[in-house]
Amino acid sequence: MTDPDNVIVRDARPAELTEIGDLRVTAYQAGGFLLPESAYEPRLRTLGSDGGGTVLVAVPRDDDSRLLGTVMLQYWPDAGRVVTGPDEAEIRALAVVPDGQGRGTGSGLLRAVIERAAQRGVRHLVLVTQTDMRAAHHLYEREGFRRLPERDWSPYPGEILLAYGLPLTPDRAARSESSRGARR
Repeated sequence: MTDPDNVIVRDARPAELTEIGDLRVTAYQAGGFLLPESAYEPRLRTLGSDGGGTVLVAVPRDDDSRLLGTVMLQYWPDAGRVVTGPDEAEIRALAVVPDGQGRGTGSGLLRAVIERAAQRGVRHLVLVTQTDMRAAHHLYEREGFRRLPERDWSPYPGEILLAYGLPLTPDRAARSESSRGARR
């Protein structure tokens, strides 16, 4: 069982990137969001291995080597087409292993990536998600993300990705720092 107080979110280590790719594919396939022959699978496996963003992982407090989940933050101009300028960044590939789902791991990862973006001076976070990822939609909305239907797009014929955004205020990084200090 995982709860947010027993999970640490930290930067991924270079030696973990292959395992992180496997974790993403496993989580997406387990949820029915990635077919085995999907053209997106190779990209999902290697996302972040080129150093073009920040990859975070969630691990149990008592086992720093057991990966429970991951998320990536990509900055302008390396982010996807949903990012429209240098004050924006994109959240990519939020994935939690099946036995870590529903226990706060995804929330912890999302909060950590929001905090990281605020600390870097990002003014607006965006992401795209599949239409059937309902649990993810709920998570994003709970954290304050709102739909950006004007940014929805189709990477492949017949597939629509839904865009979400979260404005970040300059004081969010300060609030994140003070709340993190209070939890220690």
